Amino acid sequence: MALLDVADLRVSFSTPDGVVAAVRGLSFEVETGQTLGLVGESGSGKSVATQAIMGLVRNATVTGRAAFDGRDLLTMTARDLREVRGRQIAMVFQDPLSSLHPYYRVGWQISEMLRAHDPAATRQSARTRSVELLRLVGIPDASHRVDDYPHQFSGGMRQRAMIAMAMALNPRLLIADEPTTALDVSVQAQVLRLLRRVQAEFGTAIILITHDLGVTAEMADKVVVMYAGEAMERAGRRELFYDYHHPYTEGLLQSLPAGERRDRLRPIAGQPPSLISMPGGCPFHPRCPYVLARCRQESPAEHAVGGDQGHTSACWLPDDVEE
Repeated sequence: MALLDVADLRVSFSTPDGVVAAVRGLSFEVETGQTLGLVGESGSGKSVATQAIMGLVRNATVTGRAAFDGRDLLTMTARDLREVRGRQIAMVFQDPLSSLHPYYRVGWQISEMLRAHDPAATRQSARTRSVELLRLVGIPDASHRVDDYPHQFSGGMRQRAMIAMAMALNPRLLIADEPTTALDVSVQAQVLRLLRRVQAEFGTAIILITHDLGVTAEMADKVVVMYAGEAMERAGRRELFYDYHHPYTEGLLQSLPAGERRDRLRPIAGQPPSLISMPGGCPFHPRCPYVLARCRQESPAEHAVGGDQGHTSACWLPDDVEE
């Protein structure tokens, strides 16, 4: 049984302009010790989906199932969900500067989280553990930096502090939402190495949310490609990069710089659709270079392609990848 099994997740928001269908029937599984990459353009529903699972979206209608170790997170009481958050499932958010409180020292914030989940922890033991965690994630001179404020940390150090806080209670699942955004390349590499080390040491499962396919290629075991709140394609990392099927996946890959290639990058034409007024048929058809008449009328369901049951695509094109 998968550690996390999400089935037919739907998240919508009522607005004065209409209902925003942010996530529309998303399903995926995460195994213990595995990294699942959620990729797609901004606005594709990656972050909303994981925040809905954790009960962190307000004024939203959430349906479906999100079974964590056999218990449905979506039907838990607020009290039970608080017990799971931090202790069993932890999150690293995209912007550590807005996630860390600017008025409190970094070490105090880590200690507060430890004491909230462990009533037996004393102030001194929590502080000692905070120093250990900062040292674990590579913060230099951790015994002194534990008393610094977030603005005294660099962007990479703040992200490391967030990872330290997330891993304080050895959670079984870590959700990392764009953990390398706005970091320079060398710091990105350090953060990714840290995540791999934490995973290897504790056997933690990771959901990695990113629009950076280079990060996905380095970290993910399996990948789900999202567009307009839906899964367009899912496959193992190698299959997705070398035997992709969906035209949207092809567009994402072609928009990347490729080694010595000297021709211009090829962006995906057009814009993502409005989540209030979705087009009929396949949501990608207005931008698809291979659009068929059927694409405009019927929305394709995910089905196995390329002879691999673990490789699925929501597209009307022939199942054979080569064809």
